[in-house]
Amino acid sequence: MLCELKIENLALIESLHLTFDQNGDGGLVVMTGETGAGKSIMMQAIGLLTGARASADWIRSGAESCSVEALFTIDQDHKEIRSLLEEGGFGDEPVIIIKRVVTQKGRSRLYINGSMATVRVASDICFHLLTIASQHEHQYLLQPSLHLDFLDTLGEHWPVREVFRGIFEAWRLAQKQLAELRRQERERAQRFDFLLYQVQEIRDVAPLIGEDEELFVERRRLKSAESLIRLSRENYGILSSSVTDSLAQVRKNMEQLAALDPAAEQLAEDLGSYSFMAEDYCARLRDYFEHLENDPLRLEAVNERLDQLQAMKRKYGETLEDVLSYLEKADEELQIIENLDQEIEDQSRRTLSLEIEVLAAAKKLSHARQNTAREMEIALAGELNSLAFSRPEIEVQFQVHGGKIDEVRSTGFDRVEFFFAPNPGEPSRPLSKVASGGELSRLMLAMKCLLARKDIVETVIFDEVDAGVGGEAAEAVARKIRQLAGHHQVLCITHLPQIAARGTKHFKVEKSVQNGRTLSTVVLLSQKERVRELARMLAGESASEQTKAWALELLEKGTIAA
Repeated sequence: MLCELKIENLALIESLHLTFDQNGDGGLVVMTGETGAGKSIMMQAIGLLTGARASADWIRSGAESCSVEALFTIDQDHKEIRSLLEEGGFGDEPVIIIKRVVTQKGRSRLYINGSMATVRVASDICFHLLTIASQHEHQYLLQPSLHLDFLDTLGEHWPVREVFRGIFEAWRLAQKQLAELRRQERERAQRFDFLLYQVQEIRDVAPLIGEDEELFVERRRLKSAESLIRLSRENYGILSSSVTDSLAQVRKNMEQLAALDPAAEQLAEDLGSYSFMAEDYCARLRDYFEHLENDPLRLEAVNERLDQLQAMKRKYGETLEDVLSYLEKADEELQIIENLDQEIEDQSRRTLSLEIEVLAAAKKLSHARQNTAREMEIALAGELNSLAFSRPEIEVQFQVHGGKIDEVRSTGFDRVEFFFAPNPGEPSRPLSKVASGGELSRLMLAMKCLLARKDIVETVIFDEVDAGVGGEAAEAVARKIRQLAGHHQVLCITHLPQIAARGTKHFKVEKSVQNGRTLSTVVLLSQKERVRELARMLAGESASEQTKAWALELLEKGTIAA
């Protein structure tokens, strides 16, 4: 319940502190005033608390910032609010203080019980604290797309609707995945044949890592075989015919020399080593040229193999390692394609299972909505009867569907629209085609009263919802709002004296000029001041004594009715 409201430097309001019901007994708080006095600023202030977009243009000229602060009391049993407060770390006291500050730079800060909060959190908390009905909301009644939302709110179907939405989105995702698998299936045959050809081609060649490098060396040797054989034979001839024989003779002589002079032993040993090395080189050279082949057939085979390997590298990678890596990946893709049939079958089963679940949930939700619609038609007709309608008829029309999956949306099967017949004997027609402004005002009030019975929100705010209402209808609207105030705290900005007379508290918004500056102020009216204000509302500033007498009578009747 809203207990206090403080406003600083917001538009024409310099400083304002209002106190409302402190006892938790509800009641009707009315607010009146001349057009342009600043009543809309009050709604602007409350909008800031609920998370509405802020603007630096709203700051009073000359001020650095503006602020709005409200104090609410909450019921100890209000689990939703207490859960939000606990999650945000805002304490567990039965009092909530929400404050919004807007600076000249357009930045805003929100506080809940002194701690910084996000707009989203403040909006969620205010959703459970108060509900606002304005003359702009009447236009929502003219939008059939919003009628289903109202029906679900009235029937408390939103939790079920959100669960259904999750199932529906899961089914839609499964559908997309199945469509993608089938698209892949259409491309599969061509891709499969192509990959199979590539894999077989690489396997037929059967390249080995490093094989090409070895073959390059072998080819160079085969191409130079004649020269290699000739040169190695010549060198062998030189070594074997003269060099090795001479070194052998030198070794023999040095051995004799060392036997005669020990000082020559090391020299003899070194020269002996050279002699043995020459003999070893000679043997190795002979072995080398004996294994050399001048084999044109082998050269041709090596060239053919290198051509094969080069062809693989041109197609599948710069190196043979890349070629073999491509082979491995192609093998894996072939396996995936071969498994695609099973995957499609599995995905089809999943999609069908979800489809069955979606249809069952949609039918169940639709059945619940139709029950709510029948109850709503009866209850709303009763509310409208008490709002100066003569045997009105309200009808919730459901668009016919065949129960097929392609008719389901994220909200279910149902497309609904409210039809209305304000007078007996007339066929019901869409609201947008039959309801006048005054009728829309009373319809919105009737709907708010229906919702109030379901809702645990304690504070209901009406912003000039009496637009276009007069005469007997105005009296009926006043009675209905006062009736609602019997179990809710109701704040009503109004132009109707019938409503103002029924207020348990009456505030007046006044505009004045002080020190060259325009100010809007809000004052709590006394009994005499209320009579004067009601007289003004009845006949303007030139109200006669007779008008004041009517105002007094209206106030006394309103107080008795209250």
